[in-house]
Amino acid sequence: MNGKMGELKSKFLSDSNRMGFDKTHRAILKYNIGKYQEAVVAGLKQFSKPELAKKRAAHLKYKTINELEKYLIEFESNFIQRGGKVIWAQDATHAVREILQIAERNNIKSVVKSKSMTTEEIGINDVLEGAGIQVTETDLGEYVAQLSGEKPYHIVTPIMQKSKENVAELFCNLFDLDKNSSPEIITDFVRKQLRERFTGAGIGISGANFLIADTGSVALTENEGNGMMSFSFPQTHIVIAGIEKLIPSLTDLSLFWPMLASYGTGQNMTVYNSILSGPKRNNETDGPREMYVVLLNNRRTEILKNERQRVALSCIRCGACLNICPVYRTIGGHAYQTVYSGPIGSVISPHLKGMAEYGHLSFASTLCGACTEACPVLIPLHMLLLLNRNEMVSSGFVQKNEKRMMKVMKWALLKRKRMNMGNYRLRNYALNRMAGNNWKKRRDLPRPAIQSFNLLWKENHS
Repeated sequence: MNGKMGELKSKFLSDSNRMGFDKTHRAILKYNIGKYQEAVVAGLKQFSKPELAKKRAAHLKYKTINELEKYLIEFESNFIQRGGKVIWAQDATHAVREILQIAERNNIKSVVKSKSMTTEEIGINDVLEGAGIQVTETDLGEYVAQLSGEKPYHIVTPIMQKSKENVAELFCNLFDLDKNSSPEIITDFVRKQLRERFTGAGIGISGANFLIADTGSVALTENEGNGMMSFSFPQTHIVIAGIEKLIPSLTDLSLFWPMLASYGTGQNMTVYNSILSGPKRNNETDGPREMYVVLLNNRRTEILKNERQRVALSCIRCGACLNICPVYRTIGGHAYQTVYSGPIGSVISPHLKGMAEYGHLSFASTLCGACTEACPVLIPLHMLLLLNRNEMVSSGFVQKNEKRMMKVMKWALLKRKRMNMGNYRLRNYALNRMAGNNWKKRRDLPRPAIQSFNLLWKENHS
């Protein structure tokens, strides 16, 4: 195990241990996720046949992934015809370099951003701020996270780990608001702060929920209206989207928008839904003069070329698998040390960031299958986690003592006689050596029976 691999795994384990036994953190997370789960149950009632809707969505996304080159070319051609510009970014470094060049070319001093996990993936905020450009997150949750100096905690809800009291205390410390300020007072304060940023920004940056191939359009969905403000006021709009965001047709939104809303937040439809097809025309008064779409690879083709794993690219980032996962619900989002956390993050992060460094995340699962059952596009997440584990072992990214222990267990378990070897005390000692160090820190290790069921059966039926 190399240094970085061991360091990341050790930090993950220590952070997981700390957050898992933080009662306040657990209580806030349980409450917030519980509210989401209640809303999702209600939201799914809009589908008369939810399983059929999932099968259709899964089919469309997987079909698109398998023919991704075709749909990417179709999207590019149609988007350019409408006056947009496409940048193909092989990795994060390429993407931020192109965006920085656009900002420098237009002498930009201020940027506003709507919520986007892809921008977090490439670290665009740090690069722009390093160049002296002010960057403001305009989603309320992202804005609070930015003020806190934290990364988003959840794919959909960036500050799921915070209570309203936590947020009020932050605004009291930073802006001298009353520490007992209500969410309404804080929201009104933020709205006034952001209005000036919207009107003064030279560039608006957003992600994309879907890229529509047959019209060359970008579909954005949000609940606050900050996304619309981010691409309406600035003269330049930059969309950063992973290449997997494609869907074939505009008509497919009639399925994907309600699916995303119901599984993500429990709504029938998200409040604001926008379809953008390039910069403003000559006869239009609103919108940017320039619009770019940065199509980001960033090792997604590494997943694509793996026939068994590529289905993971069907993900629509609804967050349902995070909300249902017993591991995520215990340790929270920051412990993963990646942009994409929870089950889907544990599947794709090792491929996006390196199996050697992040493969340990694939073992952070009970393999209960709840994530697979919750997924609206039928990604077999627990099976993909098993495939990752297999790749970790076959690539030699596991500790030597763990491999030795597995060999000993395999040797013993393959034959009944070996399992019956030794007396009760010897078997108890072996069990303590193999499992006791981790198990006994939090609970009592069960003692093995003096006689196995196999021996008892033989005694009673001889």
